[in-house]
Amino acid sequence: MTLGRFKLDKQDCLIGIVALAGVIVYVVASAVLHKVGFPLDDSWIHQTYGRNLAQRGEWAFVPGEPSVASTSPLFTVLLAVGYFLHLPFFVWTFALGALALAGTGWIGRRLGAIMFPKLPLAGLWTGLAMVITWHLVWAASSGMETILFCMLSLALVWSGWRELVVHPSGDDPRRAFKRGLLTGVIGALLTLARPEGAGLVGLTGLGVLLAWPYPRSRQGWWIYVAWGVGVAAAWLIVLAPYLALNYHIDGALLPNTAAAKQAEHAPIHQHWAVWERYGRLLLPLFAGGLIMLLPGILFGIYGIARQAAKKRADVLFLLPLAWAFVDLTAYTLRLPANYQHGRYVMPMLPHLLLYGVGGTLALVHAGRRQLIPRILSRSLALAAALITVGFWGIGARQYAQDVRIINTEMVDTARWVEKNLPPDELLAVHDIGALGYYAPRPIFDLAGLVSPEIVPIITDYQAVMGMMCERGVRYLMVLPDQRPAPLDDPRLGAAPIFVTRAPYSPAAGGGNMTIYQMQWPEQCH
Repeated sequence: MTLGRFKLDKQDCLIGIVALAGVIVYVVASAVLHKVGFPLDDSWIHQTYGRNLAQRGEWAFVPGEPSVASTSPLFTVLLAVGYFLHLPFFVWTFALGALALAGTGWIGRRLGAIMFPKLPLAGLWTGLAMVITWHLVWAASSGMETILFCMLSLALVWSGWRELVVHPSGDDPRRAFKRGLLTGVIGALLTLARPEGAGLVGLTGLGVLLAWPYPRSRQGWWIYVAWGVGVAAAWLIVLAPYLALNYHIDGALLPNTAAAKQAEHAPIHQHWAVWERYGRLLLPLFAGGLIMLLPGILFGIYGIARQAAKKRADVLFLLPLAWAFVDLTAYTLRLPANYQHGRYVMPMLPHLLLYGVGGTLALVHAGRRQLIPRILSRSLALAAALITVGFWGIGARQYAQDVRIINTEMVDTARWVEKNLPPDELLAVHDIGALGYYAPRPIFDLAGLVSPEIVPIITDYQAVMGMMCERGVRYLMVLPDQRPAPLDDPRLGAAPIFVTRAPYSPAAGGGNMTIYQMQWPEQCH
């Protein structure tokens, strides 16, 4: 398999069918257990932005109040297309997820085959592993941008690897510039899917420089410069409209969401050492077949490193590893949040699978001539396959349980608010997604996504209560661990006016969504 044109074939059809089947099974599992929904409240934030963009032409969470709380403008625009076409939003969202999951497998198949050219089935097994790994199927069914980011990150690696192609008629700056334009467009889409995608764009440029697949002459430098200019130009041109919109709305080029989440998770830095943060972020990803692929990952990296020592251009095959490490380190240092099955670092998985699947097959190949190595390597490969498939089923059950919790806590509460509370009175809320979709109204966002002014004091609950009083917050909607005051605080009223009382969130270690009618003193301070 080459790095040339991208054509689908029978193996791609198999990967696509498995990807589609996975999303369907997960969604059906949620419908059987409770009803169709999303496993994250943040999914409803994307839906709200997408609907408002399609129906009102606004980049806003609260209708009429422009804001930049969408963490993935590209995904928001894709969702808006479904609303514009009047398609059922669940069907459109899950279709996007299934397509992105299939795309992840298709690109992964090609990258795996290129990394391990002596192993005929490395590409197919790599692609299948990506669409069967339960974290990625969960991500594809989550209504989030995660799987789209996975697909685009692999596409950017593929585009960078195209620089390794030897052109029969020779290379020149004009061709390199055109290739750079494609890489820049993919990089910009990746950045619009998640801001940290900009890091992979930079790593790709650095990787091509280190690999140096060009002539060792002045002409080679001109080719690299032309490619780099193409990358930078396309990246900036595609990003420019969003950066301008962001600056117009918020006075900054980038959204405030990262700052809000980092401020909220700042106390973690005081409790976890750096090495512990690394471990805690990685741990959820090993709930599945990845742990059995560890020997293969190490063996695959070792083999490619040996190749790179002999042939400089093969350094570029270490780009996925470098990206996985940089992405993990960025979250370790800035946002060490390991909840929801490690969703923030899930995009590492396809890159690790590139080494893990091919490396495991390489172990099987290397041990084929001796009895004990043959038994051990084949047992390892079989165990990895069985565990991956087994967790695919376990993941469907977990997905359904996650959806049920969001439906019975966030969605049911939002529907109660829509029916029972005045739509013009200010409500303070931490999980804004389902509320914004089902009961749009003025809100004071305790997480700081829509209300960035709270970010500097987000962990100072007394200051938060003071700001709520000053803003005239009438109601407070929170889970127990989000409440910015003790339960006996008189400002919360004599008793909550609504509690979901669903058993599912407490059974999972959480609490019930609760609404309080605020009773403020005459003076806020």
